[in-house]
Formats: sequence, C-alpha cells, structure tokens
Amino acid sequence: MSRKRSWAEPYKIKMVEPVFMTTQVEREKFIQEAGYNTFLLRSRDVYIDLLTDSGTSAMSDRQWAGIMMGDEAYAGSENFYHLESTIQDYYGYKFVVPTHQGRGAEHLISQILIKEGDYIPGNMYFTTTRLHQELAGGTFVDVIIDEAHDPDSEYPFKGNVDLNKLETLIKEKGADKIPYVSIATTVNMAGGQPISMKNLREVRALTDKYGIRIVHDMTRVAENAYMIKLLEDGFSELPVADIIKEICSLTDAATMSSKKDALVSIGGFLAINDEEIFAEARNLVVVYEGLHTYGGMAGRDMEALAIGITESVQDDHIRARVGQVHYLGEKLKASGIPIVNPIGTHGIFIDAKKFLPHLTQDMFPAQALAAEIYIDSGVRTMERGIVSAGRNKETGEHNYPNLELVRLTIPRRVYTQAHMDVIAESVEYVYENRNSISGLKMIFEPKYLRFFQARFEKL
Repeated sequence: MSRKRSWAEPYKIKMVEPVFMTTQVEREKFIQEAGYNTFLLRSRDVYIDLLTDSGTSAMSDRQWAGIMMGDEAYAGSENFYHLESTIQDYYGYKFVVPTHQGRGAEHLISQILIKEGDYIPGNMYFTTTRLHQELAGGTFVDVIIDEAHDPDSEYPFKGNVDLNKLETLIKEKGADKIPYVSIATTVNMAGGQPISMKNLREVRALTDKYGIRIVHDMTRVAENAYMIKLLEDGFSELPVADIIKEICSLTDAATMSSKKDALVSIGGFLAINDEEIFAEARNLVVVYEGLHTYGGMAGRDMEALAIGITESVQDDHIRARVGQVHYLGEKLKASGIPIVNPIGTHGIFIDAKKFLPHLTQDMFPAQALAAEIYIDSGVRTMERGIVSAGRNKETGEHNYPNLELVRLTIPRRVYTQAHMDVIAESVEYVYENRNSISGLKMIFEPKYLRFFQARFEKL
C-alpha cells in the first residue's frame, strides 16, 4: 500500500542571518521616507524580504567552497572555462559571453540584432528587456495568449504564444522587420506562468517558416521545465535537466540573469549558437561589460555560478523551490485573497484591482497595497502594475495593463514554512482592513524604469 509523505526542503541549515522586527510606528515612518516605494526601503528595516528572487538566494556549501577557488586573472580565467563548459553541458548553447547580470546580455543582443523600426514580438514584456529593445530602435509587441491577461483563468500554460497573433504581425510588418521572437521561461509579468513544450515547438516551426530567430529569456527555465514535467503529457518521467535541454534546443540564443534560477548573487550571460553573432557580442562586451572571459564578473562569481547551474537543474531542488511558492499560494487562496491563477513558480501575485476595488488604477493600487503590507508586518513586496508598465513612448500617457499586481517573490533556499505562515497572516489582516487603504499620487518619476525609484505620497 502506497503511503503519502509530506515533502521537506532537500537541505539543512548550516548558517543563519538574524533579522529584526521593527514597530508599526517605525515602519510608517520608514515607508513615508521611502516615498511609499518598497525599493527605496533600507534592508535593515525589512523583516521578511519578498522584493525579488534576483540575487537573494542562499548559496550552498559547495558554491561557497567554489568562491575560494576564484581565478582572478584578467584574461583567461579558469573559472570562465568551467562556466562555459557547464552552460554547454546543461543548456546546449555553443558559445558563451559572460555579463554582469541579465540586462547586460539583453543590451548586447538588442544592439546587435535590432535596427530602427524593427518589431520584437514576445510572450509579454519584461521591464528591462523591453527598454533595451526600445533603446535599440525597436518596438515590443505582445503576442501572448489572451488567458495570460486574465488573473482568474486557470489555463496551465499562460506563457504560451498566440500563434495567430505572431503570424499576423509577421505578415503585416514583414519578416525582415522582425529580428527575433523573444520567448521567456517563465513569464514574470503574467505571474510566473510557464510556456508549454508543445507551444514552443509550434513557435519554432513558425519562425523557421519565415527565417526568424528565437531569443530565449532563460532566467527561470528550470522552473518552467518543472511545470512541464508536472502538467504536460509525455514529460512526467523525464528529469528536469532533460526538459531544460530540449527547451533550449528550440531557441537560437539566450539571455540569462543568473541571479534567479542559477542561485548566485550576481552574474549573467549571453548564450548563442550563431558564430557571427557571437563574434560581434564578444567584441561588444569589451566596450560595455569587461573582457570576454569575465564580462563584469569576478572569477569566484563565475565559479559559484557554474556550481549553481548544476544544482539548479536537480529535481529535488526545483520540487522544493516551487513547492514552497505553492504552499503560500494555497494558504492565501484558502483565505479568499484574490491572486493570479494558477499559482506560478517564483512568487505569488496578488490581484490589487480585486483587493482594492475602491481605488482606480491611476491611484496606483498595487503600489499602495505593497506599502500597507510592509506597514503591517515588515514584509517587503513589490508592485507589478501601472507603475512597472511605464508610459507609452508615443503619447507619454500611462500604460494601463490588465494586470495590476503585488508580487510576493520567494527567494530560493532562504525562508522556512513558518515564514510563509507569517506572510499569509499579514496579507489576510490587510485584506480584512482593506477599505481603509487610500491611493497614492506620484510625486517623482525617473525617465527610465520608474518603478525602481519613483516616489509617492498618500492622496
């Protein structure tokens, strides 16, 4: 007779970092001084930090050991060659250009491939990706399926591309105006939603028909692969590492922010199969990042990254990582909190429109809600709505996305189940008192990526 067992994290804690709880009066002062922007809080004033999973993971003992084997030679570091071979082994791309983080890789590929007047279709925008495409002269076009914009839809692969939208764009603009299709695994702005292998194969067939490349944003590819293993027919018995390799094989190049899946605090890379593009990228990286064998990273960080990639593709690790996210999501759903469905892979996304129906979108409800959660418990979250969406580059007006979300992003290997319980209790309390929450007015707005530094005051 089979017996069901609870899962537990596949590691034990060897070192701890103390955290401290401030008072509510102190937190009200801190968030006001930060302009009601959680990005502008000091980390020492945060109790549980869910701002991002980027660079906030806990490294393993093996990664810390690797740190001690840093070859800090300016050129030809041994750690680069270890990183290069690891990327080739686990992801399958031929050539590697290291960068300081993911946006460095986005910048390189945008400058190399995009011309003024080009269009770059993708399965929903990401902030830095779209900005680099625009700065290079291109225009991003969202070709994700409609279900991705509906937080109540339970469709399991909301990261899928709408093939009709994509082909219509190709026919309208011409294949020569589309340097590549941008495919993210998983889709952050949709709530950490995966793309299916079936859909990616179909996108590959369509782009082959028109001679268009696919550039893969592989920041959370292991999480996407795990969801394919769970949800898509024919993959349940395959190791996550094999699924990752197939995903990558369907694309031509990839940008990677290693601060997510790959379990390091800094680093990234551009991976490429085309030797001519690689030669240009290797030359351009020297201008913007560093020599082509370090690209803005220290040797020790490249070593930790190589080891982190190896750990990130292991089934036990990714099962526990996604499992913790789903544990929190199910607790919130059970309490009636409106969240994006289905639960994603790297965080829980609260539907601020439904949470705060008395606030219009131009009162920045997600920004206001993130501030209120911090005031209640010291839990730092972040906005993913109208502030993150920025302004229309033609009209200067706010972009009004369908999704107005607060993201509770779970760092990898950092917090326990008890922390998840504390988070849930805080969100539940704020929800019970939601009618007292007022909107915000933006009083400072930077030119680019305003969500990082914008400041607000209460209406």
